[in-house]
Amino acid sequence: MPIPDFIVEIRRKIGTDPLWLPGVKAVVTRENQGTEVLLVQRADNGKWTLPAGILEPGEEPAVGCVREVLEETGIEARVTKLAGIATTDLMVYPNGDQAQYLDIIFALEYVSGIAHVADDENLAVQWSKVDDLPADCPPKHRRAIEWALDNSPAPKFVT
Repeated sequence: MPIPDFIVEIRRKIGTDPLWLPGVKAVVTRENQGTEVLLVQRADNGKWTLPAGILEPGEEPAVGCVREVLEETGIEARVTKLAGIATTDLMVYPNGDQAQYLDIIFALEYVSGIAHVADDENLAVQWSKVDDLPADCPPKHRRAIEWALDNSPAPKFVT
């Protein structure tokens, strides 16, 4: 999905200055001879990450998370818990736009679908064994996976 219209309008006013935005990160798992997690290879930097995205104005976070997974990967998933809340590092996109996100991390379970690239934000989609993640999977994405797999009912956060 392209940059949301409301972000384009904000960017017309502020240029590439940093934006603070609400975002969601999806830890979608399935059991297949061990636990697998759904990953996407980002088109902007080539890194393997969790599906993630910006919430639309007024959108419920869990609903937005499910939407992002479907839009990016073609996978239908169901939220099972709020895994944690954190912040991302400041991101600088290839066009110079800067943004930092309040990262609402959800654990989801696979429902149906065949993983595939379903938008222009990603180069590839794959299921990866939790204990064999790609080397370039960023630390905060690895942390999100740990939080989602933790059996504690309480969400995690950085203190």
